[in-house]
Amino acid sequence: MATARVLTVANTSCLLSKTTSFVAKQGPYSTSLCFTRRRAASSLSSSCRRSFACTAIYNPEVQIKEEGQPETLDYRVFFVDRVGQKVSPWHDIPLQVGNGLFNCVVEIPKESSAKMEVATDEPHTPIKQDTKKGKLRYYPYNINWNYGLLPQTWEDPSLANSEVEGAFGDNDPVDVVEIGESRRKIGEVLKVKPLAALAMIDEGELDWKIVAISLDDPKASLVNDIDDVEKHFPGTLTAIRDWFRDYKIPDGKPANKFGLGNKAANKDFALKVITETNESWAKLVKRSIPAGDLSLV
Repeated sequence: MATARVLTVANTSCLLSKTTSFVAKQGPYSTSLCFTRRRAASSLSSSCRRSFACTAIYNPEVQIKEEGQPETLDYRVFFVDRVGQKVSPWHDIPLQVGNGLFNCVVEIPKESSAKMEVATDEPHTPIKQDTKKGKLRYYPYNINWNYGLLPQTWEDPSLANSEVEGAFGDNDPVDVVEIGESRRKIGEVLKVKPLAALAMIDEGELDWKIVAISLDDPKASLVNDIDDVEKHFPGTLTAIRDWFRDYKIPDGKPANKFGLGNKAANKDFALKVITETNESWAKLVKRSIPAGDLSLV
């Protein structure tokens, strides 16, 4: 049976979504909509050519609707707006919140093993459980952190990253590893602070992992960069790297590799990754880059 729960997401974002889904609210910064996916590419103003230039404020109310039963092939977690129209957690949830914060859409709650992910090739990109050869996929052991994505980002598979062994993007949104103490729910939208970045190379593809903490975590005020993570969450960065390095080994696959000297990069580098992948996403939804099988609705 389908269920619904309501999430209110107050955001600041330049590269936003459908005007029919989200309504701009008057605020102290700006009320102009710089870019919507329904406008022609020529309507992109110069103030929106960089991802973080616009400060228009939007307050969408998003409902989560589940279809099917968990741990079945038909299970989907859809996002709908206040009038019941399906929206995309990848394209329609704004990236920016403001004040250095970003939205993170939770796909996999901590201490669980079902490999949930946004279905980038399905209309409205619902969250589903990944499959292989028609069977549901599970990690060989629980993931120890909340895992999700940064909306309005995309790792371009045609773009080689000279800083990470020339690896090409994995054709997905950027992943987030949220290190807070609470176990979150599938589809929950968190306001997070980026703290570090890991450059995982999975079968030759670059798969960024942004390490972040939810703003409502008790330790959020104590951590603002990579050194704070080591101080207040000792061993966590190494544990995250090792978990993602080794999780395929029980299935007989080789360990994943990491660029950047096998170490996590700092907050500034993480912000650069977010900026670059947000710009790649903008090109994707403007159709400046072929979308292939990806859904843009």
